[in-house]
Amino acid sequence: MSRHRFDGWSLDERDPQVIKVLMAAWEFLYHYYFRVKTDGWHHLPSKGGVLIVGSHNGGLLAPDMFMFMYDWFRRYGCDRPAYGLMHPAVWKVSHAIAKGITGGLFSLPLEVEVSTLAVQCGAIVAHPKMARAALQRGAAVLVYPGGAEDAFRAHRLRHQIYFAGRKGFIKLALQEGVPIVPAISKGAHDTVIILDNYYKQVRQLHEWGLPWLFDIDPVAFPIYLGLPWGLGIGPIPHIPLPVQIHTRVCKPIVFERYGFAAARDRKYVDACYNQVLTQMQLELDRLVQDCS
Repeated sequence: MSRHRFDGWSLDERDPQVIKVLMAAWEFLYHYYFRVKTDGWHHLPSKGGVLIVGSHNGGLLAPDMFMFMYDWFRRYGCDRPAYGLMHPAVWKVSHAIAKGITGGLFSLPLEVEVSTLAVQCGAIVAHPKMARAALQRGAAVLVYPGGAEDAFRAHRLRHQIYFAGRKGFIKLALQEGVPIVPAISKGAHDTVIILDNYYKQVRQLHEWGLPWLFDIDPVAFPIYLGLPWGLGIGPIPHIPLPVQIHTRVCKPIVFERYGFAAARDRKYVDACYNQVLTQMQLELDRLVQDCS
């Protein structure tokens, strides 16, 4: 299935030993930097395939995602199969940056690529083929349907579930007959203050001739307040502010019917999508209230 090593098209490059090495750093961030509180883990099945659906927060670094990963591994161990769907653009950007590093003054091995490390932690290409393969192996699959648009939504929308209308995860759950377990958080979107997403304006400039950096469409183009830049322009890395994060695993969502016929029924898919969106928003509203 894999075409190149660490390209995200294989389920066999996840490396529990690499995860164990990273756990020490995540442990520090979890307990002392973000001071994470969490609950609801009893909602996750102890084994078998499950689709965990989250809301992306905190810009490019998405700190709640890593804190969720830390909680997963410390509860279930690094050997329990778990994968996360990652946008193909991450590989393109990672390769471009690594190429620039190795071609510059500092000769560093390509193993420094972010995408390589992500794959070793369980990242796979966000493609139905890979998601189905993981679920059929009995693995947990983590997906953030809103993608970059969700991660870079304006700070005023930090308590809003936003999936950008993407319904592929619904079809996946219906086809594979697995429950959807929502994962939500509060605080992560306060680790960077996103003023707004100006992608539409920048895309217009691109259509007038402005080239994309690395020739890659960024999908989102935020302007934000955060470290170390003060004012950050574009989807560039930043240092998250040490804001407390509270994560919560919610009650599984089970639909009335499953199967390929259900996944091809557009009205039914729309109804399931709205059900997930509504239930996750209610859960997030409750979490915000609980933390106030």
